[in-house]
Amino acid sequence: MNRICLCLPTNRACSATLTAINDEAAHAAQRFGADVQLLILDSSDDRTRAEHARIVAGLHPVPGVTVHHVDESGQRAFLRRTIERAALPEPDRVLDLMLPPTVSYGACTNRAFLLAAALGCRSLHRRDSDSTYQLHAGNPVFPVHHELPWLGGPAAEATAGGLRTDLDPALLGRPVSLAGASFIGELSVDIGEIRRMDEGVYHDVVSLWAPGDWPEERKRQLVEESFTGAGTAPFTGDRATLTVVDPMRVDMCNIAFDRAIYERIPLPPATDTIGSDYFLLHLVHDAGLPGILHNRHIENFHTPERRTDTGFPAYQRRFVKFLLSMLYFHDVYDRMAAEGAGLLDDRHRVRPDRIVEFLRGSTGLDRGENVWRLDRVDTAYRKLGGRYATFAEQLAVERGQLLDKAKSDVEDYAYLTEVWPALMEAART
Repeated sequence: MNRICLCLPTNRACSATLTAINDEAAHAAQRFGADVQLLILDSSDDRTRAEHARIVAGLHPVPGVTVHHVDESGQRAFLRRTIERAALPEPDRVLDLMLPPTVSYGACTNRAFLLAAALGCRSLHRRDSDSTYQLHAGNPVFPVHHELPWLGGPAAEATAGGLRTDLDPALLGRPVSLAGASFIGELSVDIGEIRRMDEGVYHDVVSLWAPGDWPEERKRQLVEESFTGAGTAPFTGDRATLTVVDPMRVDMCNIAFDRAIYERIPLPPATDTIGSDYFLLHLVHDAGLPGILHNRHIENFHTPERRTDTGFPAYQRRFVKFLLSMLYFHDVYDRMAAEGAGLLDDRHRVRPDRIVEFLRGSTGLDRGENVWRLDRVDTAYRKLGGRYATFAEQLAVERGQLLDKAKSDVEDYAYLTEVWPALMEAART
């Protein structure tokens, strides 16, 4: 039986999402005969977690669906056992990278990857707590419908089964390594207020995630496309294509990976950094691994916490850290794109040693481009005034720390990637 992990990491109240994702699990079990391990990784506060536990206890039981609601103490205990079994030389460092004290989009998914391996799953299907399923003719539009049939099998099987394809025939022997779609609704990054206040400032800030040497026209196109997902048009009917999936066309709230990807390479564990969980999308693309791009987009919404007096500066800092991370990741992406099929071994599996080499190589870059990025953010936010100007004042105090952290985050990622195979083996056993 095809055992899969349908995963929902959360640190916020999401009772409706818990009920909805259980319905998606039921669809996977009943329609495709999957053995679904529904994994809820709960980092919420005590009161919210207790409410989640009440919701989980009241979920209607479904044959073929097993629900795991794991709080941070349970996650920590699992990690300690796994790290001890792996006999790693810096156990405390690994634990901190896997379960840091602050928000890490990559680390929460890395914990899901390890738990999926421990549960014997063949794939991981990730959703987010600040999104919901579209409805079509009164029924929810579940992405798992396109994720399950072909994931992990040779691409040739999917084309033989009638799946539309634009894949190079030379790639048909490689495994289908991901399946994904995007989102509709609000921007994936909560910076719409900046665009409403000043379109010019919005362009200046968003363009900072492009490489510094890009021409202005290419940056303009990136800004227009950034964080918009699939727009706002609702689902009207299925479209799915076997292809090498463009990372800009899918989102981590609506993604599924074959185990051969995440059991070999983790995600960046950077804390307080938006977009730190997107690396594997680029890796699958640059290695020329097939994927399924479909249109069962999830509906995105923003929670109000990001706009409170405490939530606003915390969220803006995550956005700035994302901009600074791109100095290093653009370099790594360029190296991966140049390497192409060299990222794979003779069994079409990604090679961790090459990724570690590229990550370590990027840390020698001059950080002058990031100094320039911080200068541009400072100018832009002061122009907006109000709480943006106040945040710019805080940013000025933290400049050196932020520059150092952007580099050390990549060093930490290289280290975690190096020890990941031992961690995975320990989790599986």
